[in-house]
Amino acid sequence: MLSVLLERYPDYKDIIEKVHEGKRLNFEEGLRLFNCDNLNLLGYLANLVRERLHGNKAYFIRNFHINSTNICIYSCSFCSFARKPGQEGGYEMSLEDVYRKVHQYDNRVVHELHIVNGVHPKLGVEYYAEMLRGIKKIRPGLHLKTFTAVEIPYMAKRSRMTIEQALRTLKEAGMDSMPGGGAEIFHPEIRQQICADKADQELWLEVHRTAHKLGIRTTCTMLYGHIERYEHRLHHMLALRDLQDETGGFTAFIPLKFHNENNDMSHIPQTSVVDDLKTYAVSRLMMDNIPHLKAYWIMIGPEVAQLALSYGVDDIDGTVVEEKIYHMAGAKTSQEMTREELIRLIREAGRHPIERDSLYGVVEDLGEPTEAIP
Repeated sequence: MLSVLLERYPDYKDIIEKVHEGKRLNFEEGLRLFNCDNLNLLGYLANLVRERLHGNKAYFIRNFHINSTNICIYSCSFCSFARKPGQEGGYEMSLEDVYRKVHQYDNRVVHELHIVNGVHPKLGVEYYAEMLRGIKKIRPGLHLKTFTAVEIPYMAKRSRMTIEQALRTLKEAGMDSMPGGGAEIFHPEIRQQICADKADQELWLEVHRTAHKLGIRTTCTMLYGHIERYEHRLHHMLALRDLQDETGGFTAFIPLKFHNENNDMSHIPQTSVVDDLKTYAVSRLMMDNIPHLKAYWIMIGPEVAQLALSYGVDDIDGTVVEEKIYHMAGAKTSQEMTREELIRLIREAGRHPIERDSLYGVVEDLGEPTEAIP
């Protein structure tokens, strides 16, 4: 197959050879891949790396989300979720509201709770630590994946703590890992236009560097498909790759597709499926030291998530339940997918479903796709 590829795509001979040899690609090579019009070639190369790492396995998790407030001090032009204090549509759940939401899952198997909020002007580390302790009392074994690298610096400042002190306090209260939200696009040319007033690249990376130092594993993300260009996506990926070289603390990279409803960037058309799949493929090829690549089905739809499993992706996230952030931006997908639906989705793509925990430990191996679907 290698000789056929080299003969068919002579302009990409050096890249094809590097991928086959497991060598790291550089910025210029990544840019050539983004500008490549042959999706089949990109898919083949990304799948080669994907199967080198994970074989035919595809992962999912039984999880649920709580967004306890959308009150936020920041003004991000791409955001449809946040509201200013006193603005119509703003909400703030009490701790009792949060605990009642957790109790709704008393008779359901779930392995992870994902909590991401607006950056509330009045809430500090102590409040969120109390929230985590209360959740752990209700469900001690539940993995809490909580708070972004944008939320944490503000709550630390509010509580007159360093970022390390804040993370230590939250970890002691029950934080098990951190999500990768708030990264958006790191390049200052773009960040200045879409989210100028919140954590910049250095601060975002420092929060995750500190989390990794404390043994808190995290994911990392990139918001694509708005005003950024391919070179901005690559700048972002390489900054994350450099931190992973340093700490090894990222479990997965998650490209997040921009949705254009109910925000200040609604005039920008959404990316095509071709660009979505290209972004996943290039991500897998460039992010050689981050083990997992996740397609968030709730953003791109189950069908594209299935396709992405052949373009470098090995994880399609989970059951989710009651997602607000992307549905307020116009996502048309369901807010929940059952375990059985996730298994079927993976098997229909010809992949081997693995139910995982938050750190990619195997909860249940569901067998090869030739076996009967439960």
